[in-house]
Amino acid sequence: MATISGIVVLLVALLHGYFLVLEMFLWDKPAGRKAFGMSKEQAAATKVLAANQGLYNGFIAAGLLWGVIRGAAGCEFKLFFLLCVVVAGVYGAATASHRILYVQALPGLLALLLVLLSCWAPAA
Repeated sequence: MATISGIVVLLVALLHGYFLVLEMFLWDKPAGRKAFGMSKEQAAATKVLAANQGLYNGFIAAGLLWGVIRGAAGCEFKLFFLLCVVVAGVYGAATASHRILYVQALPGLLALLLVLLSCWAPAA
């Protein structure tokens, strides 16, 4: 279970690393505009805000990676950062786009449940 949990947490971390790239570097490029459904004007007007948002996604990815690297000793790191992912995903789905629920919150919740099972479930 610990291996599966670690892999899923790593995938969530990579997803947030991808969000960092999209928001910090590709926001006003065709790929970023397509991903977020924006015009050139909208992307230009919100570029600085998106970069800040991307930086936060980078912090989440780093925290999750740190938890994975620490293995069993990183359970609390993984739990904290996955809770952040889920809360941010639910908030984003409620305020920006329902798609965020599936792209961010759902993978985070799956990883969170696996971390709970692998870190605190009694060994069989």
